[in-house]
Amino acid sequence: MKHSDFHIGLEFLGTAGFRWRCTDVGTRTIVAIRIEHDDPNWYRGPPYVATEEVFDEHEIESCHLTEDEAIRAAIEEADTSGHPGYPNDVVNRMMRARFEEAEVRYPHKGVLRFDRRATDGEILHPYAARNDGERWIVKFYLPFPQTFDEMPERDFIALPIATAADVRARADRENAK
Repeated sequence: MKHSDFHIGLEFLGTAGFRWRCTDVGTRTIVAIRIEHDDPNWYRGPPYVATEEVFDEHEIESCHLTEDEAIRAAIEEADTSGHPGYPNDVVNRMMRARFEEAEVRYPHKGVLRFDRRATDGEILHPYAARNDGERWIVKFYLPFPQTFDEMPERDFIALPIATAADVRARADRENAK
């Protein structure tokens, strides 16, 4: 969806198929409450008993008005993105890393939200971070060469956020080999 599609009261599907109701439209964000209770009193407001959450421009793009739209978009993404996906053992390793370092929780969760593009065009998928005593080190997976690596948080956040075009370009480079 686009930001201009939203208005207060609009119900839509967000990521993972959850239903939401728009409660405010900002300049580049929208605010919504998740529809998850049978009791309508949860949704009277403002103010609302249900927690309002902010959707930024990246999350807005992942929203859909209907389940059919969401399915069509997922199929198109799978058919056109070129992203190689994540094997089961890789997902397992990434999830374990998030919980193994539970005693020292990474405080900058926003850093882990977006893939980054390295200067050589490689796509870096962040999944966890560790503290080496002086600084945070971001752990990431490189989906095309299927390897793991890490770098200082400062260097990682200086890289541009990867776009769909970046992923497609990297896939085209892989296919040209």
